[in-house]
Amino acid sequence: MKFTTQEDFDAKIKSVLITEEEIKNAIGRAGEYINNLYDGRPILIVSILKGAFVFMADVLRAVTVPCEIDFMVAKSYYSGTVSSGMVQITMDLTHDVGDYHVVILEDIVDTGRTLHDVVGLLKERHPLSLHVITLLDKPERRVVDYTPDLSLFVIPDRFVIGYGLDYGEYFRNLPYIAECEG
Repeated sequence: MKFTTQEDFDAKIKSVLITEEEIKNAIGRAGEYINNLYDGRPILIVSILKGAFVFMADVLRAVTVPCEIDFMVAKSYYSGTVSSGMVQITMDLTHDVGDYHVVILEDIVDTGRTLHDVVGLLKERHPLSLHVITLLDKPERRVVDYTPDLSLFVIPDRFVIGYGLDYGEYFRNLPYIAECEG
């Protein structure tokens, strides 16, 4: 998909579901959640790329305790709008999580497959603790039994874009969450 005009780009944005201001207000809850985990032992904040990188950047600014960061790439959507049903880890962490309280930051929990697989993989590595914070949660789409520790927003079954979430690699730069015209 390529956009030749701004009008074509804008036409894909059906409606704004969560405003920039609402996101900013919710980020503080995530930062406080992470701050409360700190007990003098290291915290490792993990972003699932690519979608959670914007979320991670803002959450990090809300965290006031010492922490480190790392990244994973776990794909299930590829370039479409429907999950492929198969999760593939294409980039793993560089840290040994055994010495950390691990906090996974995820952009959206939809079917639950990606986080189910990622959490299972990381639990096998024996972190001090493992927590998941998601920006968006779509519980009605679950196909596996999975619930994040903290969901900032629960949304209906809509295909959403913005604030790191994409449609064919576009729209990540929007400062809000919008429903995408398919």
